[in-house]
Amino acid sequence: MENKITIYTDGAARGNPGPAGWGVVIFLGDKIHELGGRSCHATNNQMELTAPIEALKYLKQNTQVYDIEIMSDSKYVILGITEWIFNWQKNNWRNAAKKPVVNQELWEELYDLTKDLKIKWAYVKGHSGDKWNDRVDEIATSFADDDPVELKK
Repeated sequence: MENKITIYTDGAARGNPGPAGWGVVIFLGDKIHELGGRSCHATNNQMELTAPIEALKYLKQNTQVYDIEIMSDSKYVILGITEWIFNWQKNNWRNAAKKPVVNQELWEELYDLTKDLKIKWAYVKGHSGDKWNDRVDEIATSFADDDPVELKK
């Protein structure tokens, strides 16, 4: 379907925190766009959040946005953006234990990018042989290792 966009995302950190990377594969019609990036010092969860943020920024700059499905192997990201975030906002960015939400700035950025879009979030089990989840893992880990793979544009 031409108006459907599918995105695979992943994040990786060596040492957690440590050198880190994120990877994205975006399917736009019959085109594939890959994105990736690096941080010298970040956690795995920060990179798991950065991947969909960067994917959505790319879409907003380069396409008319249609129906979007984001595939992630991070239940932290999926549950956070589809369930937990609403209570965090109501509770002044405090979690169930009344402590400040970790990575609040990234959650706020992701929420701002998603609030005007129709997005289906779907879980894909990591390291299970899913071709595209394996590819975003390869992109993320190659950036974390400061030896990035060549990206399809």
